[in-house]
Amino acid sequence: MKRYSAIAACMMLVGFLSAGSVAARADPCRPGTGLDEAYCDADGDLVADLPSDPAKWRNPDTLVWAFAPIEDPAVYAQLFRPFTQHLSQCLDRQIVYYPVQSSAAEISAMRAGRLHFAGFSTGPTVEAVNKAGAVPFAGKGENGALRGYHLVAIVRADSPYQTLADLKGKRVAHVSAASNSGNLAPRALFPVEGLVPDTDYRPILSGAHDKSVMGVLSGDYDMAAVASDVLERLVERGAVERNALRILYQSPLFPTSSFAHAHDLDPALTKKLTACFFAFRFPPEMTAAFNGDEQFLPLRYDTAWQAVRDVVAAVGALPD
Repeated sequence: MKRYSAIAACMMLVGFLSAGSVAARADPCRPGTGLDEAYCDADGDLVADLPSDPAKWRNPDTLVWAFAPIEDPAVYAQLFRPFTQHLSQCLDRQIVYYPVQSSAAEISAMRAGRLHFAGFSTGPTVEAVNKAGAVPFAGKGENGALRGYHLVAIVRADSPYQTLADLKGKRVAHVSAASNSGNLAPRALFPVEGLVPDTDYRPILSGAHDKSVMGVLSGDYDMAAVASDVLERLVERGAVERNALRILYQSPLFPTSSFAHAHDLDPALTKKLTACFFAFRFPPEMTAAFNGDEQFLPLRYDTAWQAVRDVVAAVGALPD
């Protein structure tokens, strides 16, 4: 390292400090934990801020949205039809529902600007916030309480397995890499019960919760880690006989799906969009499909998703 005179060194130091102070005043952007470098979190709420330049705000005449593909996307396209129609009337613009085939595709579409708002399942909500600039603002619920769910480990009712430790060396289904109940939570919680993923068994990714459930029933899997609310919906629809399965393990409660808008939507649009969400009351078919949920309720990502972020961090999937 070159030696400089004391005076030159001091002048250089003052210059650096001055430049740094000016830069700090001019650009207060401080990325939140895990946020991609494309986004800023100056207010520390862990989600991407609205761009400071109004020229970058979006307010399209047609809004495209999607819901988490935790089951057959066609099921939700039909189920959400009344809600999509409500939004079209409430916002006085065209609303298009896009049936995404995977959580990765949904997150990629929002990052690329092709989705303006979306419903994300629990685990992918974290990645959508960090990688796609999603800003969660609502969740489903009833009687003023947000819906939650459990990770459940299910086996066939006639199987010999009585504890998670009995599944060592067996065929165990996870859902997808980003799924909370279908992958991250099992990796964080199963070891305490005597079953270590990737050591005691090699997870088989089914791609969807309903596929995991059906795979257990058909004998393709000996056990599957799934979300309790999805299992309950399959039972309520008659797709699964309740007494055909047994639950070996149930986790503490996790929040369920979030609804998020892109961080760069015009604030006037997001204000109206959120108001339209909260004004909607679920028709009977939606309430029946979503375990009694009646409406959308407000949420904050930094508080509501703390337990989920803890699980993600525990398995080393949260970016530094």
